[in-house]
Amino acid sequence: MAVAHEALRGMLRRKPIEQIEDEAGGSGLRRTLGLWQLTAIGVGGIIGAGIFSLAGAVANETAGPGVLFSFLIAGVASAAAAFSYAEFAGLIPRAGSAYTYGYAVLGEFAGWAIGWDLLLEYTAIVAVVAIGISGYFNDLLGFLDIELPLWMMGAPGTEPKDVAAGSYKVNLFAMLLCLLIAYVLNLGMKSAARFETALVYLKVGIVLLVIVVGAFKINAGNYSPFLPYGLDGAFTGAATVFFAVFGYDAMSTAAEESHDARRHMPKAIVYSLAISMVLYVLACLVLTGMVDYRDINTTAAFSSAFDDAGMQTVGLIIAVGAILGILTVLFTFMMGAARVWFAMSRDGLLPGWFARTHPTRKVPTRITWILGVASALIAGFLPIGEAAELTNIGILLAFIVVCVAVIVLRYRRPDLPRQFRTPGMPIVPIIGVVFSAWLITFLKQETWLRFAAWFLLGCVIYFFYSRRHSLLARGAAAVADENK
Repeated sequence: MAVAHEALRGMLRRKPIEQIEDEAGGSGLRRTLGLWQLTAIGVGGIIGAGIFSLAGAVANETAGPGVLFSFLIAGVASAAAAFSYAEFAGLIPRAGSAYTYGYAVLGEFAGWAIGWDLLLEYTAIVAVVAIGISGYFNDLLGFLDIELPLWMMGAPGTEPKDVAAGSYKVNLFAMLLCLLIAYVLNLGMKSAARFETALVYLKVGIVLLVIVVGAFKINAGNYSPFLPYGLDGAFTGAATVFFAVFGYDAMSTAAEESHDARRHMPKAIVYSLAISMVLYVLACLVLTGMVDYRDINTTAAFSSAFDDAGMQTVGLIIAVGAILGILTVLFTFMMGAARVWFAMSRDGLLPGWFARTHPTRKVPTRITWILGVASALIAGFLPIGEAAELTNIGILLAFIVVCVAVIVLRYRRPDLPRQFRTPGMPIVPIIGVVFSAWLITFLKQETWLRFAAWFLLGCVIYFFYSRRHSLLARGAAAVADENK
């Protein structure tokens, strides 16, 4: 009984908030990011394969023109969570995002579970997006009448109908993209952020081009029926596109690399989500107005839509812009995974070897290369559907944890100085919890099984390593030794 009680106390021990800012000062990370660079990283993480690939696939297979509702439903849940993230980001400006917030408010095991979960989720998102970019890359090659060997054009089992089964061996382009992003991140945050910001401007320009030019090609008849699969189709689509309406959570992991995280991080979270949702809604209206939902190309929706409309040059520009623009999503989520891993290692929950930063560039080089290789392997050998199934459940659970934690902390520590306060407390965080839990019910059984396997592996690591090696555990042991 005593052993079980001690183990439970260890799982519930919390990281004191007052210590977090002091510890972050010597983290080894360099503060280089301003408000608009943070906002660009957020927009870069939100707008990507969701608009260039998933919007078309969901419209074609699940929601029809009602894909607009799918994004709005997902956006409501995401906005409720975004306000909670914004409050925490101004209060606890530290690397780790939901992992750090959970550790400080709900306890060590809750923090560990979310951190461990996010490592898989973010890595899988990088792979999914890389696969999505490769679809546009293949489409671009078609525009240019260039043919690559079939063995390097996709993961096994993803061959189109006009290609013999077994012709595809590996998605080589997607693998190379993952490794390229790892290389860019290892150049240092200042250089990497400049690369990211430039591509975000390009990407937003491409989306605006789609909206403005495509608006003149809309056929109102394509909106009927607006919900061919019913409301259930729109809700199922919302669960599918949900990972396309966050990214600010990964951006918040860069808090220790911001000049003034307490003021800038909450604003960047809200700005990035607002900008992205406006662009998503307008782009979905244009796509489903230009093309009958049954005829939408599920891999390169927008470039194909303009090609079919006789605007091949615009389609070519979109294909090139999509390839370059979606790179920002890879950047944001690989950076997020690296910072979560870094924070967990610094806290002792994973070996400290991973938390060592480059002596001059001040980035976690070892972690970033490991993530680059892992995401490359997933992207190279798994179809996009199977890779995508590794993503959504963990992010939804992270949102639930953050929304619950912001309520708990508001009532436990109302005295803490908050740069941003979640409006409508506790209603707005509760909406985030309810929507996230509801969207989880639309995920497939295979998604739950993969998540359960990863979670069980994490539990083994926690109970056999992390619980005894965490800095809080070592501190408690030192106090116990002094009191003997």
